[in-house]
Amino acid sequence: MKIFYAIQATGNGHISRAMELLPYLQKFGTVDIFLSGANSTLSLNAPIKYRSKGLSLFYTCDGSLDYWKIVKSISPYRVMKEVRDLPVENYDLVINDFECITALACARKKVPSVNFGHQASFVSDKTPRPDKPSKAGEWILQNYAKASNYIGLHFESYDDFIFSPVIKEEILQAEATNKGHITVYLPSYCDKQLIELLKLFKDHRFEVFSRQALKPYTVDHLNFRPVDSKDFNRSLISCHGIVCGAGFETPAEALYLNKKMIAIPIQGQYEQQCNAAALKKIGITTLDKIDDDFTGTFNNWVNDPKTPSVHYQYSTEAIINILMYRCTDLKWQLEIPYPDLIFN
Repeated sequence: MKIFYAIQATGNGHISRAMELLPYLQKFGTVDIFLSGANSTLSLNAPIKYRSKGLSLFYTCDGSLDYWKIVKSISPYRVMKEVRDLPVENYDLVINDFECITALACARKKVPSVNFGHQASFVSDKTPRPDKPSKAGEWILQNYAKASNYIGLHFESYDDFIFSPVIKEEILQAEATNKGHITVYLPSYCDKQLIELLKLFKDHRFEVFSRQALKPYTVDHLNFRPVDSKDFNRSLISCHGIVCGAGFETPAEALYLNKKMIAIPIQGQYEQQCNAAALKKIGITTLDKIDDDFTGTFNNWVNDPKTPSVHYQYSTEAIINILMYRCTDLKWQLEIPYPDLIFN
């Protein structure tokens, strides 16, 4: 089987998930990767067959999207040329992790595809939304990467096509500890803004993973570090708690490790607002933005003994088997759609 796997590189979560999925996908055939996007900080440790600047997201320094930079990066001529040239018709299975060019190419060439990943879960109206849903945000989630089939991932199985998050093997095998530090991963903020915010909490040590830091450096009780998967995993496994955006992979792993969390969605990024609504239902502290109330919120949170968590039922291998069972003609190779590969 020839598999085309489109990976969105507008953030680190998609790449992190792809590195866990690849070994299981490769059991079913050869996998050619299309990496689309220009602003991730993690590298993909696998051969990349096709590459595109895609439609990327960029951020300001104060927790919001940089709309002007996003618009400037869009080249309609380039996008349509890539849509025309992308050879999705040469593959037995097209897997699309919320990537627009692949979706347009499949629509143009009438090639079936599966939208596989976190964003696919928002096809269901059972998936949590904020109190005031965004019409524009809903349109993007429903239309940005349309497919003929959907396999969603989320914190909980809100619908019959939504399954557990893909958790990195290093996290699965880890024994969580508490060395007292607070891990911080807020990529929509710059170092200057984070220093001004966190310098107030002198009684706590912070390990801050920064999109700006080229090498580690320290400012008083703040330890800034470049974004590196192994270093971040170490910090998360051993932290007292984490302050992060309301993305998907990092909150999912924090929940798995029973870590305290403050989740702050990127302003203007509707998917993160939806994730914050889901995390709030679970019992996680969520903020719309960092404001003058942050000091009180942080102090209450850091001293609160409660650590909400969830139970993830499906392993990565089980999820890939489900995908193959539902979206290909390989049913005869799989005895049952849900093999005994679930978590205990």
